[in-house]
Amino acid sequence: MLFAIICQDVPGSLPKRQSARPDHLARLETLQQQGRLVLAGPFPAIDNNDPGPAGFTGSLIVAEFASQAEAEDWANQDPYLAAGVYEQVTVKPFKQVFPKIS
Repeated sequence: MLFAIICQDVPGSLPKRQSARPDHLARLETLQQQGRLVLAGPFPAIDNNDPGPAGFTGSLIVAEFASQAEAEDWANQDPYLAAGVYEQVTVKPFKQVFPKIS
């Protein structure tokens, strides 16, 4: 089943994000290689793909996991969480409607 992992950053998270980003991306690349990643990305703090020093306010990951517990366990091991980037992480089951998948 798909799960949405919705993460809220602490204020001023940009330096922590930059430091932990390589490890965070490596985990996402593993999910992608396994064919389990639907999408992932950050929420810019301003209306711009490159928010510069304004940074980001959080992240969204949609991926396939065997269970809610597995999704939560994966989310709780994220390098951004360990580095203090995220102040809150919510994991919810997600049903993809569009785009339609075969």
